[in-house]
Amino acid sequence: MNAATARDFEDGPDYVQSLQRGLAVIRTFDAAHPAMTLSQVAARASLSRAAARRLLMTLEHLGYVQRSGRQFALTPRVLELGFAYLSSLSVALLAQPFMEEVSRRIDESCSLGVLDAADVVYVQRVAVRKIMAINLAIGARLPAFCTSMGRMLLAGLEEAALERWLRAVKPQPATRFTVTERDALRSVIERVRAQGYCYVEQELQEGLCSLAVPVRDGAGRTVAALNAGMPFRVGARAHALAQVLPALRAGAAGIERSIAGRTTPFPNYSKP
Repeated sequence: MNAATARDFEDGPDYVQSLQRGLAVIRTFDAAHPAMTLSQVAARASLSRAAARRLLMTLEHLGYVQRSGRQFALTPRVLELGFAYLSSLSVALLAQPFMEEVSRRIDESCSLGVLDAADVVYVQRVAVRKIMAINLAIGARLPAFCTSMGRMLLAGLEEAALERWLRAVKPQPATRFTVTERDALRSVIERVRAQGYCYVEQELQEGLCSLAVPVRDGAGRTVAALNAGMPFRVGARAHALAQVLPALRAGAAGIERSIAGRTTPFPNYSKP
């Protein structure tokens, strides 16, 4: 949905503003703000104190928010919202044993992600302990434009959808190596599409690189991406292509066989 269409919908009779505001309140809580006062929630959600109060009280009544003195915090019941999605995304469960085997073979963390607007969302992850690593969990989001899974998923989009995505994205450099210019990004994504894998070196975080491959359904659509993250060192690219890429492709093939055995069609999660 482009910006103009989104504005038209928000001005129409089918848009439920109270639902949007309730979700905005939930999203104000994060690792840096696990508990907040009414005023803090209102400010972060861009709401009046009165509106924020009504929404917090409703969420408290429903069991999604708890209050301690003047502080509000989310309850574990909020996890139901995320697990409802994950339980419908059975590829995450199907993928786990294959990801564990990939991680065992390469001794690196292995992740599965899907595209959601400008981000890649982690829906499954098998982590290994490393001195230097990004702390990620299921549900974590990273910008798609500078990550191996994100670019792999973008390469799976139809050309018109990719063009819309590139017009809408606003890339910001994460490191001195991050590619942010749109024409350069388009060229990178086209190369990823042609070669069938994506290697990213120090664009998200210096000292780290990653490699991703597509996971396709029976119709050949890219529905997820499988990746491995590893520390950057001299020869990292050669090591990734020689040792990690075969393991990832084997893992993706196993996941695809499991998807093919489903009795219901697999939804296109990469569609923007």
